[in-house]
Amino acid sequence: MEIRKSSEQDFDRMMEIYAYARSFMAAHGNPNQWGPTNWPPEALIHSDIAAGNSYVCLHDGEVVGTFYFVQGPDIEPTYRRIEDGAWLSETPYGVVHRIAGDGSIRGIGAFCINWAFEQCGHLRIDTHGDNKVMQNLLTKLGFTHCGTIHVEEDDYPRLAFEKILA
Repeated sequence: MEIRKSSEQDFDRMMEIYAYARSFMAAHGNPNQWGPTNWPPEALIHSDIAAGNSYVCLHDGEVVGTFYFVQGPDIEPTYRRIEDGAWLSETPYGVVHRIAGDGSIRGIGAFCINWAFEQCGHLRIDTHGDNKVMQNLLTKLGFTHCGTIHVEEDDYPRLAFEKILA
């Protein structure tokens, strides 16, 4: 597999992948993370692409996954307040959001998250409390559960995870 920045030519395929991810999450006990709001909205994906923070994962030249990645100091406003815990470090970090695969092959999520971690060595990510698939993946990849954060798009708290290069 390989990672490259997304382009507008990838948009329709990315939205297909997000539709699959919403269905997958609902079928695996997580109907509320993206389902009720039809997350992510098309305008946000166009904005991610234009800003250069949208990526696709390719397998044999075909787009099989997509995610948002950005890095820098204090880049995620919703991470400024964490409850029931604390971040491991306040040094600049990377963030992965809106990660999704098309279900065609195993390991897309792990590949994308590992790639992002390799770019910065300090990664934060959050997920819905019902998203056991993502929680298990993050634990398997060596992330530490740090506490709870809140997002603007809904009232469901998110579990916050962090990994720092040792």
